[in-house]
Amino acid sequence: MRYFIEFAYNGKDYFGFQIQPDAVSIQETLNSAINLLFKATIDIVGAGRTDSGVHAKQMYAHFDYENEIDAAFWVKKLNSYLPKDIVVFKVFKVHDDAHARFDATSRTYEYYIHNFKDAFNHEGSWYFYKALDVDKMNEACKILFEYIDFECFSKVHTDVHTFNCTITEAFWQKKGNQLLFTIQADRFLRNMVRAIVGTMINIGIGKITVDDFRKVIESKSRKEAGFSVPAHGLYLVNVAYPYISE
Repeated sequence: MRYFIEFAYNGKDYFGFQIQPDAVSIQETLNSAINLLFKATIDIVGAGRTDSGVHAKQMYAHFDYENEIDAAFWVKKLNSYLPKDIVVFKVFKVHDDAHARFDATSRTYEYYIHNFKDAFNHEGSWYFYKALDVDKMNEACKILFEYIDFECFSKVHTDVHTFNCTITEAFWQKKGNQLLFTIQADRFLRNMVRAIVGTMINIGIGKITVDDFRKVIESKSRKEAGFSVPAHGLYLVNVAYPYISE
């Protein structure tokens, strides 16, 4: 039988979601807790891989187990095994062919910036003190909808077969002393969101223009795009499936 697990994590002390040979990952930590609980070797398959230091407010993974489980008991017990920076919300049975990665129809990320020094928020938001032209940055967001090839925002030497992504939502909004960027797409390339945010920061401070942003995308060159903003401000906040209602 196949099960989905919905969970969240603070990625500060992990080298991303995916198992790494010489570093602690979210996937390895979850596998260890699940194996301890079931006294069996079970490997979860995640909806995607977040980079080192990136957080997730909502993430899914699937795993196979031969028996029916008591989901409420399982969630409570599993959370007692997990460290404080990983939490499981739900476990539920799905059809046998359901796939956490390939069945996802969209993923949504948020990036947080604060523009005034914050003693309590500095680990989950990036401090950038310069004034930003948010209207220009939102103007640039609209350009993203005109393209599907985002090689310019991808980490180089990656193993993907295509750089095509369909972006369906992208906008900036102010929330108190924070600035929040939201972006939704069917898939994302490695480092893509952080590179988009860094390039838009350059628009916001007047280093490049909105027209330059279009040229960056058309160049298909990572060298033409802006810097990658720090990982600790980035959150995966939603993964959507056709058979899961919010």
